[in-house]
Amino acid sequence: MPAITGDDDPYAALYADATALLTEWTPTSPAAGMARERTLALLAAGPVAMSRAHRPGHVTASALVLDATGSRVLLCLHGKFHRWVQLGGHCEPGDRTLAGAALREATEESGIPGLRIDPVPIDVDIHPVTCQGGSLHYDVRFAVLAPAGAVEHVSDESTALGWFPPGQLPEPLADGTVQLVAPALATLRRSPLRPAP
Repeated sequence: MPAITGDDDPYAALYADATALLTEWTPTSPAAGMARERTLALLAAGPVAMSRAHRPGHVTASALVLDATGSRVLLCLHGKFHRWVQLGGHCEPGDRTLAGAALREATEESGIPGLRIDPVPIDVDIHPVTCQGGSLHYDVRFAVLAPAGAVEHVSDESTALGWFPPGQLPEPLADGTVQLVAPALATLRRSPLRPAP
């Protein structure tokens, strides 16, 4: 069977979006800037860097969901590592954009229809995971807004979901989650969040 190359690769469109998005993005912190540079270096491997099969690491997408007023954030108690964390996960071959992947993950994991997203990342974080016997997630993170009256539904990946005031996040909290609150709230103040492309 011939190798999949170029536009035949199921991750080609997502790879192109990730590369362009991160190249143009203005980091929200020095740590996010260093993570962006490392992620762009990972992307030099080509579209395979978008797939969980890429052992050296792969790009993932996550979202900090805010309620309609911006006064609470939705977190999940992750079923595998038992910490409160923002919603998100692996990119899939059908994803065309990182913002779309983050919105898909947030919708699947929250059970909330009608979520809206700002397509500009609020953070990039790199952390070790157990995928493929040990790998790294190069996680690109976005701000998402829930509609008024949204009711969450726990998915198979979570033990619980909960809404929390930004200044009163639960414990144990995953590393890197608290750093999303300030840029997510800043995004809500400056830009109407919208459906993903």
